Parts: sequence; C-alpha cells; structure tokens
Amino acid sequence: MTPAEVPPTTSGSEEPRAASRAGGAGVTIRTFEVGDGAELAAVWTAAAPADPISYQRFRDLFLLDRNFDAAGLQVAVINDQIVGAAYAVRRLIAADPGNPGDLEPASGWIPFFFVHPDHRGRGLGRALLTAATDWLRSHGRTEVFFSSYTPNYFLPGLDAARYPAAARLLTSIGFERGYDAVAMDRSLVGYAVPDEVRKRIDALTAEGYSFGAPSGDELTALIAIAGAEFNPDWARAIREGVLSGLPLDRIVVARQENRAQPGGAILGWAMHGTYEGVIDRFGPFGVLPASRGTGLGKVLLHLTLERMVAAGAHSAWFLWTGEKSAAGQLYLKTGFEITRTFTILRAPLHPAGEKE
Repeated sequence: MTPAEVPPTTSGSEEPRAASRAGGAGVTIRTFEVGDGAELAAVWTAAAPADPISYQRFRDLFLLDRNFDAAGLQVAVINDQIVGAAYAVRRLIAADPGNPGDLEPASGWIPFFFVHPDHRGRGLGRALLTAATDWLRSHGRTEVFFSSYTPNYFLPGLDAARYPAAARLLTSIGFERGYDAVAMDRSLVGYAVPDEVRKRIDALTAEGYSFGAPSGDELTALIAIAGAEFNPDWARAIREGVLSGLPLDRIVVARQENRAQPGGAILGWAMHGTYEGVIDRFGPFGVLPASRGTGLGKVLLHLTLERMVAAGAHSAWFLWTGEKSAAGQLYLKTGFEITRTFTILRAPLHPAGEKE
C-alpha cells in the first residue's frame, strides 16, 4: 500500500476498455469504470484494515487527482465482484506550474495495490502489477516508482514491516530500494513551549525578527519561496490549502526587518492542517539555507505546536522526512518519535518484448 496545464493526449474515456483473464480462472482484470469507487474503497479496507480508506478520501485523493486516467487504474473482478486493484499514474500536468514542460516523461508511479484476503495466493497481485506497469510502458515510461507520487499519495512508500508479502512481491518483479522515509508522531498532551525557546524568541525579536501569521499579500512571497527553494508540491499545498479555507493562523512565518521590504522578508515558515484539513498533521516546514543555524527552525516548530494545541490538536504527526536529515534530527530532539518507516522503490520498465 502506500500515495500551466498541458492537455492530455489520451484519457481513460478515449482508450478502449481493456479486459484480460489473469490471476487464475474466472478472474478478469479491466480498467476503472464509473460505479467502482465505493467498492474499491471497501475492498482496500478489507485488504489493509490497519490503513483503511473511506470512499470520499479515495475519491478525493485518486479519482479527482489532476493526473488521474481511468485506464491506469487496473481492477480485478471475480463474478462481478471487485477483489483487488493496482493504480498506475503518469503526469498530465507538471508538478511545477512555472515549468509546464517538466512532465517527467520517463517516470510513472504506482501509489497503491491491494488484493482481498479471500483471493490471495493465486497470482492476482502480480497480475495487477503487470497490467499497471504494462500501461505505463505503453505510454513510454522507462521507470516506475512505488510510491513517492505527488500531489496525492496515501502513504509515501512501502511499509515493509506491515506488508512483508507486498515487499516480497515487488522485489520479485524487479523493484529495488531507493531510499527510506520515516513518519513521526508527538503527543501534545501537556505540551508547552520550553523556556529556552521563549528566551530565543525574545533574543531574535530584539535582533529584528518577527513571528506570526502571514497576511494575504505575504502568501505570494511564501508560496514563491516554498516552490523555488523547497518543493513545487509544497507551494501547491499551501495555495490549495488556503483556497480550501485553511485559516492563516495555522501558518507561522519568520521575518527579518529590512529597508527593502516593509514588514520584513520571509525567511521560513511552519504550518499545520495543510493536508485535507487535518489539524494534527504538521507541515510543510522550511527555513531558507542562509538563515539556518539561527534557531529559526526550532522556534517555528514550537510556535506551530503551540498553535496546534490551541486549535484542539491532541498530537502532531507527519508522514515523510529523512531520519538523518537536519529536520529529522530536530523533530527527534523535540520529542517526536518514529512510528513507521517507508521504503521508496524503483523498477526499470524495459520496452515490450525486452527481458527485464
């Protein structure tokens, strides 16, 4: 399990409804059809009860994704009942709006696959993954990732500890480990900003720094910084979060007074509630390279945790960081604990007929 517009050359509705027999007698693998969504969510939940999904969330994350193509969602059916699925996706719209030509034409992703427990052991998972990778290959993709897809993913990679059978299957068809990401959680019960952080805030304020929610106009600078200095998907998340009603007090920016920019230039930010409106979910969070080592990151993190408590959050969590990264080490020192490890996997996609 896992997660400027350029018009698509094809769409699920324009391609023929491919259906094949695979995974044993009586099994049909076809592409997504209208009416499948609720049943897919139910079978997903039966297959992975520790990572359930509602139909609305399935719809919002995948069916309404900007890159969704029905032909890439492979569905296994037995006696008119859905028993599994594998989802393949490629970019139809560039991740960075400022670079519309960057569609990563060599890459495809498989954000999830699953098979109902009652129908495992007959090769269905392999058949679904083969159908998904064949579809990506037919669109000229030469590599596929599990999962690491943005903008929408359920989990950022494979939790091999929770899904060892899936790990074995993916390895057997050529997927190899790229890197690991960790999810972290921190209880906010009884949380208060530490005295040392309060003192650092006072010292930074005396030096001309300020901290607070951005104004509406400052969002333009924040989004530009997030996209140019960090990740285009972070810029998208901030923009779409605000457009969806994210209160600006869920964002804390750090500024430094200067003559060129009244009110101060934004040097970093932290926020919560960005993704799907979940107030306990922390991030994204970043400090410009030139301002690192000043304590701004630590201050922004704690000020955001304080706001999360004030908003009623019981805990703080996020899905994806490097354990050994500077951010990862800061989280650990702030009381976060690693709760899951995800492996981002990659496999080459050789042309049809060529040995893999």
